[in-house]
Amino acid sequence: MENLFLYILLALSVLAIADLIVGVSNDAVNFLNSAVGSKAISFRTIMIVASIGIAAGSIFSSGMMEVARKGIFNPELFYFDEIMFIFLAVMITDILLLDFFNTIGMPTSTTVSIVFELLGAALAMSVIKIMAQGDDLSTIVNYINNEKAFQIIIGILLSVFIAFTLGALVQWVTRLWLSFNFLNRSNVANALFGGVALASISNFILIKGIKGTAFSEASYSFTQGLSLVDFMEANTLLVALIAFFIWFLISLGLLLMRLNLYQVIIAAGTFSLALAFAGNDLVNFIGVPIAAYQSFELWSASGMLASDYNMAVLANSVKTPTLFLLASGVVMVLTLWFSKKARYVADTEINLAREGESRERFKPNFLSRAIVRMTIQFSNYVSLVIPNGLLERINKQFDRPSTKNLVLKKNELPPAFDMVRASVNMALAGILISLATSLKLPLSTTYVTFMVAMGTSLADRAWGAESAVYRVAGVLNVIGGWFGTALIALLSSAVILTLIHFGRGVAIVLLLIFATVIIIRNYIAYNRKQKEEAESFLIKRAESITLKGVINESARNVENVIMRSKSIIELNIDGLSKLDPEKLKQGRKEVNALSEEVEDVRASVFHFIQNLEDASVQASAFYISMVNQLNNITQSLEYISKMCHDHVLNNHSKLRYTQLRDLREIKEQFEKEIFNQTAESLKGLSQERITELLDRKDQLESVITQKIDSHVQDIRNEDSSPKNTTLYFSLLLEAKDFLNAVTSLITEYYKSYEETVETPLKL
Repeated sequence: MENLFLYILLALSVLAIADLIVGVSNDAVNFLNSAVGSKAISFRTIMIVASIGIAAGSIFSSGMMEVARKGIFNPELFYFDEIMFIFLAVMITDILLLDFFNTIGMPTSTTVSIVFELLGAALAMSVIKIMAQGDDLSTIVNYINNEKAFQIIIGILLSVFIAFTLGALVQWVTRLWLSFNFLNRSNVANALFGGVALASISNFILIKGIKGTAFSEASYSFTQGLSLVDFMEANTLLVALIAFFIWFLISLGLLLMRLNLYQVIIAAGTFSLALAFAGNDLVNFIGVPIAAYQSFELWSASGMLASDYNMAVLANSVKTPTLFLLASGVVMVLTLWFSKKARYVADTEINLAREGESRERFKPNFLSRAIVRMTIQFSNYVSLVIPNGLLERINKQFDRPSTKNLVLKKNELPPAFDMVRASVNMALAGILISLATSLKLPLSTTYVTFMVAMGTSLADRAWGAESAVYRVAGVLNVIGGWFGTALIALLSSAVILTLIHFGRGVAIVLLLIFATVIIIRNYIAYNRKQKEEAESFLIKRAESITLKGVINESARNVENVIMRSKSIIELNIDGLSKLDPEKLKQGRKEVNALSEEVEDVRASVFHFIQNLEDASVQASAFYISMVNQLNNITQSLEYISKMCHDHVLNNHSKLRYTQLRDLREIKEQFEKEIFNQTAESLKGLSQERITELLDRKDQLESVITQKIDSHVQDIRNEDSSPKNTTLYFSLLLEAKDFLNAVTSLITEYYKSYEETVETPLKL
């Protein structure tokens, strides 16, 4: 039996490393987003500062490990074997859950996941014990640390509302004070803001960082007999005022030397949040394995049976070995540098907080629409109450400077928000986490940082009429994911604990294999997706500001749509012929992706025209026409895919042999006469090639018309299926519309090309 628990300990060690990797990938969003989104400092500098913060914070996290041992359940009511099963169930659940959220790019709370996993596994083990002993289920409350668990849950829930509300309020006041032209404000105004921001960040670093150090409990002459920690908590206001005065003078000095104060604030904020993440959240990744290791040591020394050794000893304070903390810090830093998923998760929050428009990832829903509608109505009501003069002065402070002359690299997006908002995000998150720590209130750093960022976005008017429903839907999706995390963590850990308890060694091996396979599969699928996106012909917005540049840039888009249309039509005809729903599903997936890309380009028409040099009417007309034809093509493909998919999904009868033969013949002629020839034509457009293409189009239209007439005669003379006939005619008619859209696109392209471009197109 001892070997079983040794193997469990080894498994927990491996799971701890894996959990550190997936955990950092998820929680990097907490301390990277504000700095990355503002682009105030280089990405390399951000990573270096964050790495130092993580390394420092990991050493100070020893005291937080108590949560895993006694924060959720009462260890004195469990035996060693039961505790080890609980710990293993928690770690298997945690790594699977966090990896899932990382793969879909959604930030979730590692604090919530570990709390509810411990709760779920402890509840399941408690029920098993109660049933085995024949006790009443009401005694389950004795097994759980109800007060602490309730405190943690309430603290987490309240942090969502408080962080969002304060984020919106503080950002509104700050913007009213500094405006978007903050660099043109007086040095004193900026220094005051710098004093407040840096004082809150430095206090945050002291409160979070000083705990767990060797000198934190020592008393000094100026602490009046109190320990350093107790003195700081007893004199919070005095410490804050002293820090503000010092940082105000430093900020003023930096501004007088013409240095960028906001870069300093953002760098300091990145360090403080990285330190807090490592100091506060490290327990979420290695707290359980370390508790298991310490339990194993104590049990091994006792010489008792695993089922007889009571774990009341876990209620005592046990210092975590510094070596474990250092090793964990190294793993976290390496993950931060090399994890692509960390940046993918961070993109979610940055895009939700972005000023202006971006490619919206989330679809609006009835709740987001209702919230936006009510907010607009409330805003209109407030506008009627506030005097016009005051309202104009307020609105003037929220006028954004033009970004038209902003110098960016090719394909680079402008900063998601300015340095003031990034500074508020970091300073306010630091204040809230510091306050909660001093009051010994548990909270989720993910929830606080995310909701502060969303609150500041709302107050900063980053969610305009064109983007509000999408952004609100995104926030609701993320919050829904948080509650989903809690429920899934609770139920999954309970199920896995039950399997481990009754299945013992066999169940443990199978669960570990299952977890390994899932993680490897997610890793391979994620890398494949990234590779496909890197290699794929994504339709891109035009970035040139001249007609000639737009035409050259658009050549690749046109070829892209033509070749992807070929693949989509082939999938649909083959899937319809073989009644293969998987091929038809893949066809719908590809056409939906194409449609979203075309919609993204269509949505950018306004900004494209706005950025053209000399308001070129020719370039505008060409671009609008091209986008319209691309939209017509995707609409035809969407209709074809929907008709084929629905026909097979509804289990309608297979098309007749002659009908399928006709569709395959048209598909082959499309490939030969349209798709391949169009791709070749783009490489050297000429009047001769365009004439040939139009002739082929007329011939194909004639063939389609003949097939329709022929089938009309067949219907009159033979019995036919109404559903099959409807599908057949619909596909042929839509093929004609698709053909017209493709040839119109190429014809329009040729006209503009002939007028302006004398050199070969850059495909």
